[in-house]
Amino acid sequence: MKHTLFLLLGAIIFWGCGSDSWVKNQNRGNALGTTYSITYIAEGHLDYQKEIDSVFQVLNQSMSTYIPTSDISKINSGDSTIVVDEMFQEVFGISSRVHEVSKGYFDPTIGVLANAWGFGPGEQIQLDSLKVDSLLSYVGWDKVQLNSDHTITKKHPAIRFDFNAVAKGYTIDRLGALLDAKGIQDYLVEVGGEVLAKGTNLVSGKQWTVGIDDPQVETGRSLKLIVSLEDRAMASSGNYRKFRIDPETGEKYVHTINPKTGYTKNSSILATSVVAHTCAVADAYATTFMAMDLEESKEVLKAHGELEAYIIYLDGEGNTKEFMTSGFGTLIKK
Repeated sequence: MKHTLFLLLGAIIFWGCGSDSWVKNQNRGNALGTTYSITYIAEGHLDYQKEIDSVFQVLNQSMSTYIPTSDISKINSGDSTIVVDEMFQEVFGISSRVHEVSKGYFDPTIGVLANAWGFGPGEQIQLDSLKVDSLLSYVGWDKVQLNSDHTITKKHPAIRFDFNAVAKGYTIDRLGALLDAKGIQDYLVEVGGEVLAKGTNLVSGKQWTVGIDDPQVETGRSLKLIVSLEDRAMASSGNYRKFRIDPETGEKYVHTINPKTGYTKNSSILATSVVAHTCAVADAYATTFMAMDLEESKEVLKAHGELEAYIIYLDGEGNTKEFMTSGFGTLIKK
């Protein structure tokens, strides 16, 4: 999953001073083509670096399209004998549910399109309408199946899985599960701007707070909002930094691909942030809402009250506007 997703709206973590009775333990590094910061509060000094490295390693071996020997790479290459692990199965299940709710806007079989547009590990090609239509025949969640023996069946060998829009969030959930298993009750896991918060920051005596970047600041970083999280996850997505410029035509291609049309989508949606109980679900919907029109996203949110969202968009006159669910509004730190 090197160079994963999707460029997300980075999360900035704020710390405060507090009691000496708790110790803030922190592990930082690079993984999944980005950076991570894992903070966990305990009564003494702890270091779970080896266990953290192991989580990243097993996730990469299962679902990284950038590792030729990973399970997903072998499946993409046509090996139908691979028995996928429980993690792959869970991500497949999450993908199925979000695909259904989004009416097909979320579809991890866009691998051939991601490669063709220059956002995957495969070869980038020059695309026209005929080529895009041809590649669309290898896209469709109804064309893949997770079998009872945990193997994968594809209706065409050229179909390519790409879990980048959910795997990073899922990895964060697995890191949270690791800390849960260690008996840690207060932590903040952040990978590439996506976060999972549990409990509170006992060192400062306050809730975990996370900043959302302003998508219209092209250089440097400026915060749009600061939100407080407790026992929730948040993922953000935006096209403002993850894009490709054609050196010959100067045309801008963003990383959000509409699986229904096959084209990258330069839409009025600038950025999305989604809060959910798991980061995998938040991750998937943050990407989905980038591909959907605002009114379609509102319908999904209306039907799924477990989700909270903040969407920055341009109106018909090019003015920057914001939409947020009422629940998201309660998370904003004043």
